[in-house]
Amino acid sequence: MAKCPVPQSHTRRSLLAGLLAAGTAPLIVRARVLGLGGGVAPSNQITLGVLGTGKQGQVNLKAFLNHADARITALCDVNERHLKTARGILAAHPGAGDGHVRSYTDFQELHQDISIDAVVMALPVHWHSIPAAEAVLHGKHLYHEKPMAMSFAEAAHVRAAVRQEGVVFQFGTQQRSDLKFRWACELARNGRLGKLIEIQVGVEGGLQTETFPAQAAPQYVDWDRWTGPAPETPFHPAKLDRKFHENISNFSLGMISCWGIHHLDIAQWGNGTDDTGPVSVEGTGTYPTGGTCDAVLSWKIRYEYSHAAPITFASQGKEITHGVKFIGESGWVQVVRNNIWASDPSLLADPQNKAGTMPLALPVSTDHSRNFLDAIKGGSKPLCDIETAVRSDTLCQLAAAALKARRKLSWDPAAENFGADTKANSLLAARPFRGPWKLPALA
Repeated sequence: MAKCPVPQSHTRRSLLAGLLAAGTAPLIVRARVLGLGGGVAPSNQITLGVLGTGKQGQVNLKAFLNHADARITALCDVNERHLKTARGILAAHPGAGDGHVRSYTDFQELHQDISIDAVVMALPVHWHSIPAAEAVLHGKHLYHEKPMAMSFAEAAHVRAAVRQEGVVFQFGTQQRSDLKFRWACELARNGRLGKLIEIQVGVEGGLQTETFPAQAAPQYVDWDRWTGPAPETPFHPAKLDRKFHENISNFSLGMISCWGIHHLDIAQWGNGTDDTGPVSVEGTGTYPTGGTCDAVLSWKIRYEYSHAAPITFASQGKEITHGVKFIGESGWVQVVRNNIWASDPSLLADPQNKAGTMPLALPVSTDHSRNFLDAIKGGSKPLCDIETAVRSDTLCQLAAAALKARRKLSWDPAAENFGADTKANSLLAARPFRGPWKLPALA
């Protein structure tokens, strides 16, 4: 049975009580700290450590600063420029951290900080599984940016850790907290398009680049630690840019995963398959002919389900455009960020087809970070928990496997393997980690 960790707020309350008893507590305490004047007392706040303070980390940092019951107490990054920017964001926010925000360059030190309740993680993909599992095993709730990992085995390991520790896990699939995506899924699942016959998912393709020449790593970044468990590779400043490192196979599966997880997750939601997966996968892809970015350029993947609509997943083009398109026997609806449209405009104008009014209403969230905090405080299931996250991410892993195998693969969604196909099953394993890095052992 999964255990429920003792809330860190209890630890902080005990510490404050001890300080008061010993006469060592500060003599002057701000009213806001006591929860007066509309503030939230620290004992009622969820303390957060932000792991990874690059572009997405900064987006998440700003999102959590909007909540009075969340308090950023620590930042962690191997890039001093990112840390400096994040500290600037905090400094510009009234009262954020009260000047006591700690900075780390080692995520293990962050995880060992007992004052932290939850970790908000936004790292390069090759760094997703090890810090995620370690955070969970230290009893931290985890807000985990997508995708899950470089391999199915790593994602399953993080899931096992979450199940073991009983912490709250929220996957950073923020589109589930967007009304338009929920609306499209409800239309599909309530039969408003007729029987669902196909779901088309189109996302941005990969990159063809020149070969980035080796350069000396600057002092502001610990390149060896940035590379971490990935194969050793020479430094070039472009590799620090998400646009590029997400298209380099040492660090990522490419856009089939980094972009794909966004819309494949919505396809799973609208297909009613959050707790299962396809029974087969096949596809083809093209790759760069040279240059540093070597991940897949373009592709077309087909997933078949036993009791749900098939999904066609491709790099966007004339045939399959960007977004998620639910196609039924009597109509279709397509959704992208900031827009939703249908085969018949009256479909969306009908009051009976508005989001939340149909018989099957999906869970409502308008703020992904708020949903995470509420799940921690209420002991509830977040909108995209670990079980849903791994099921959605598995589609990315299956796409990668099918492209490598170059043949149709049969998937068992219950056993989560390719059956007796040993060659295909080997594609699910984690690649060897470099140096001392490894997944932490489970109990």
